[in-house]
Amino acid sequence: MGTIVLVHGSWHDGAAWDATRKHLEREGHRTLAPTMAGHGKTANKKVNHADCTRSIVEFIVENNLRDIVLTGHSFGGTVVCKVAEAIPERVRRIVFANGFVLRDGHSLTDEVPPQTAAAFSEMARTSADNTTMLPFPVWRDTFVNDADLEMAKWSYEQLLLEPFQPSTDKLDLKRFYSLSIPRSYINCTEDIALPPEEYGWHPRMSGRLGMYRLVQMPGGHEVLYTNPELLARKIIEAGRD
Repeated sequence: MGTIVLVHGSWHDGAAWDATRKHLEREGHRTLAPTMAGHGKTANKKVNHADCTRSIVEFIVENNLRDIVLTGHSFGGTVVCKVAEAIPERVRRIVFANGFVLRDGHSLTDEVPPQTAAAFSEMARTSADNTTMLPFPVWRDTFVNDADLEMAKWSYEQLLLEPFQPSTDKLDLKRFYSLSIPRSYINCTEDIALPPEEYGWHPRMSGRLGMYRLVQMPGGHEVLYTNPELLARKIIEAGRD
């Protein structure tokens, strides 16, 4: 299936994929999970969306990766769109794992409930470095709703301060929507990190992709923690020819 490149979402770094990556590698798939700019424990949080994209593009080019299955989780969906625009000749298929598929000209904060965007904007404004952190009750009930309390607490400890600027940058996605690269959407059926119905992931986000392969699995938004083995199998299913 070529090389799988896993792009993490908000409050994460590349290590969030560790368990999923191990399952993919056991199945014989070369798998890499870079950390994007502005993320990681010691990272400078003063970044914008272009910086996030550039860091993934540079990782792919510097490692001479080709024929890749480019997989983005959550916020990472916005990044893989721009990466594909920059180096389409290196991308075999784009996979969104409950990833944001933005409308052209929109930012991530344009695509979430207004009260959510306002709460995080205020949190970033009052922080020392324009960052946000999920409150544990939100993490517990809407991100890892399929986890027991022990897993919920452990996974929360893995979270990192998230730079807010990339989520407010409005993205020109005309080139992405003109690309002919095949794409897939993995939808976790119990994911309520975005409120279902009006703001749900599927078919709201997935339906913007035009022709795409739909792969579904049980679980919440953070199956990379709660069910990495099944997620790995679904990435393989989503990325196959």
